[in-house]
Amino acid sequence: MQLSWFDNDATQLSDGFPRRMVLLDCETTGGNATRNRIIEIGLLVIEEGKLMERWQTFVDPQTTLPPFIQKITGINPRMLIGAPIFSDIAEQLLEHLNDRALVAHNARFDYGFLKNEFARIGIKFSTKPLCSVKFSRALFPQFNRHGLSHIIKRFDLTIENRHRAMDDAEMIYQFFLKSSALFSAEEIAATCKQQLKRPALPMNLSSSEIDKLPASAGVYYFYDTNGGLLYIGKSVHIRNRVMSHFTQDHKNAKDLQMSAKIAHIDFHNTPSDFGAQVLESNQIKALSPLYNRRLRRVKKMHQFRSYEDSRGYKRLSIEAVDVDSGIDESNIGLFRSPRQANKKLESLADQFSLCHKLLGLEAGLINNKPCFRAQLNKCLGACHGAEIPELYNQRLNSALEGYQLQIWPYSGPILIEERNAEDSDQTALHLIDNWRYIKKLTAADELFERGLQTMDSSNVVAVNDHPNRSQDEINFDLDIYFILVRFLINDDRMKMNNIKIWPLMGIAPENFDY
Repeated sequence: MQLSWFDNDATQLSDGFPRRMVLLDCETTGGNATRNRIIEIGLLVIEEGKLMERWQTFVDPQTTLPPFIQKITGINPRMLIGAPIFSDIAEQLLEHLNDRALVAHNARFDYGFLKNEFARIGIKFSTKPLCSVKFSRALFPQFNRHGLSHIIKRFDLTIENRHRAMDDAEMIYQFFLKSSALFSAEEIAATCKQQLKRPALPMNLSSSEIDKLPASAGVYYFYDTNGGLLYIGKSVHIRNRVMSHFTQDHKNAKDLQMSAKIAHIDFHNTPSDFGAQVLESNQIKALSPLYNRRLRRVKKMHQFRSYEDSRGYKRLSIEAVDVDSGIDESNIGLFRSPRQANKKLESLADQFSLCHKLLGLEAGLINNKPCFRAQLNKCLGACHGAEIPELYNQRLNSALEGYQLQIWPYSGPILIEERNAEDSDQTALHLIDNWRYIKKLTAADELFERGLQTMDSSNVVAVNDHPNRSQDEINFDLDIYFILVRFLINDDRMKMNNIKIWPLMGIAPENFDY
């Protein structure tokens, strides 16, 4: 759709725009700000609404120029021969950028590339960019698309070389001129101020999505424009944590890619950090968001199995365990992969001068020949009998002390009462059994539905093994185990999160009404 406006075009930009601006566009070797490089920069310097200067330069990326980038931009390797590298133009570029509002179309893309290029040469560049995509979305909500090509078509603008830095920067200027003729300075100023008052948001994300977020504990959900779930996270302060995604994402290619897709944020409050951690872990496993890599449900884990060899030295092997079939509590540790278990052994070997052969990290028979590390004085000689078994085993036990599975400290199931310290009405009840999370109880009535009963004679709750508990509910979950250990054996953490524990005891079946 193309617009025909009766208003005369403005000859300079509205007073509602920032007084000093740089309208900038970068062409790059790809879309990854941490890996790809800038090949061209074009910018327009604006002072008091007037165009004061145009500045353009090619940049030698010091890497290959992919064919698809050559096709899109029309820039070929021959055009970059003799071009300056970024460090050569950095000082001149900073002179144009300093003390001016940075404006770009999809500003987070260009800003991310600039920050990374400056960082590579030891310069910290930071600003609050103004995104012309978000500007368009705010003032022209009747249109569904706000890419530069759509804006060019919307206003019937003329461009010679699309996807060239100076030409694209010129289109932002022409778009702002059109907007200056159509809207009052107050409307334009309000739109710009809304963007500049906080760190730049992803181009598809409205500031109202941030305004609704609470300053309290809970879990948050990122969705794309089609409602696809991108990411689940947790925090004790949801709003601050969400904003932190957008101030640091330029440092991580996956985070930047995710941010570009975020269009909607949802959240779920919890009384404390405990509930937030549990809910995040369970939700990630249940919903499998696109960008969550950790906390995924795994059925096989790995443990250290300890045994003594014929010489009396304690040896370790790594064994796979099926978490649904139960964890052998006599074994040591829980790891997601053999690689993670090996990495931990390597770390402990360095810290406690343990033998790689006895740990299974170095191949070869134990035949009184020193291991490789013994020759470097990093093993005390257990492999060739230079260290007696008692001393080696004592040191190995010390190394493994912190990795023994915690013994369940209660005689049976427990009920964890979680209460918001600032709002006593916000509470949650969590049914836990032998480090397994059974269920969250949302109302007191559920105590009776699940066979729970408060004993009048003491602060003890009774529970029977309710027939509706499915096997899936009580499988061992490593992440839940770690969360429970962090809280249940730390009195200070429990007190800080306003957590109480109610031990449970069984009810005789004849006293339970099914």
